[in-house]
Amino acid sequence: MKPVEEKDFHGRVQSVDRAMMLLEVLGEDEEGNRLSDLASRTGLAPSTVHRLLTTLEQRQFIRFDPAGRLWHIGRQAFAVGSAFARQRNIAATALPFLRRLRDQSRETVNLGIADEGEMLVVSQIESREIARAVTHVGGSVPMAASAMGKAILATYADEDVTAILACHGLRRLTANTLTRRACLVAELETVRRNGHAVDDEECQSGLRCVGATVYDHQGEALCAISVSGLATRITGDRIAALGSLVAEAAGRLTLGLGGILPSHIAAE
Repeated sequence: MKPVEEKDFHGRVQSVDRAMMLLEVLGEDEEGNRLSDLASRTGLAPSTVHRLLTTLEQRQFIRFDPAGRLWHIGRQAFAVGSAFARQRNIAATALPFLRRLRDQSRETVNLGIADEGEMLVVSQIESREIARAVTHVGGSVPMAASAMGKAILATYADEDVTAILACHGLRRLTANTLTRRACLVAELETVRRNGHAVDDEECQSGLRCVGATVYDHQGEALCAISVSGLATRITGDRIAALGSLVAEAAGRLTLGLGGILPSHIAAE
């Protein structure tokens, strides 16, 4: 029978909390630490520290130097930290592009990244209009129900889209949400032809969005941007023009981030 993991009154899992504390201590010293030093600095028993270090080493979050008997931060910790840094750099670099798009469209502009079948909003420039669309930074929406998400899904192979849908499904949010795989697949074909995606009140009633993909240095989807506004203002006859604006801004941001546009877009 496996032991039950202890939790404190904050609901924290004790072993995870201790492992994170060890990583924080190791990150403070580039010279490395001996096991006895880590035990002293964390207040943990040496046997506990050794058990946690061994587990973290197996996951490559830390590494052991047998010559000096020192523990150091490992490459996986760097990889995770770099991912956060890339997100922050993307948002900072994107700001002037997002502001320009806001001024051109007069609508709220969003920047999002794909995360576990959802689009996480990491940056936003609000419209100056009194009545405007606002999705809070840090909020998330299903990829299949959002313009940014559909823009990114359209860059994926069919089998990858199928895998995402198998894992996360097609959750109905409004009367317009696409809940059948065949409908979404057809929609993604339209996105590929047009170069932009549309959320036609599929995520939130009364709100329309138009999005496009930003690409990385390998020509693969890095993130996406969109303009969002009230459906009464983003009417059907504005969508094509907004789509061109968003796709152009996404292309400029791609180049600004050191990315490359896929050949079918670059040739246009």
